[in-house]
Amino acid sequence: MKEGVPFIAHLPMLEPLAETRFRTSMETANRAIALAMVALMGESGDYDLTQRVIQDWDAEPHLTTDELRFVSSRTPTQHDRVQFSWRYEALLPLMWAVGHVKEIGRPDRIVDVSSLVATILELGPDDFRAKADLRPRAEILDLLDLTYRYHWAVVDARLKQAEAPGGLESGVVQERHYALNWLTCYGDQDWDDVSTDT
Repeated sequence: MKEGVPFIAHLPMLEPLAETRFRTSMETANRAIALAMVALMGESGDYDLTQRVIQDWDAEPHLTTDELRFVSSRTPTQHDRVQFSWRYEALLPLMWAVGHVKEIGRPDRIVDVSSLVATILELGPDDFRAKADLRPRAEILDLLDLTYRYHWAVVDARLKQAEAPGGLESGVVQERHYALNWLTCYGDQDWDDVSTDT
């Protein structure tokens, strides 16, 4: 509550650490690369550039059905471009989880895309994968727990037709929750089907 974010004591608990299954470092790195590709297409709308980068990063095998459909379109809808450009926000926690980003910060502003992309380009495809090292699982679960509670707070505010509390950015919270649920195998759901219950 010190952040000005309400909470409820009876919000369901997450699975304990010993019962939580995590994606591997390589799975997480490949998912992050896929997200970077679709976010690039969403942001730029540049089909040719996106296809070149997908090939350079050997990303196609890691794109989901929905993502492949999007990046294969030369004229994606504006709605789809906006939706997929939000994946930069899901990319950040995955890059943090494999150690490519040191600090993740509060979800109260959109990610610094230029800094995120600079980190990706600096590593390159080989080092991005080879240097991916999953953080201690307890750290990941702590972030998921906090994000889950933030998400409850922003959803509760929306239902009350109020602003998100504590300066939280609801879209950022949603995308982080989505990525972290995937990372911790919530409901054993594939990426396109991840749910973010609150």
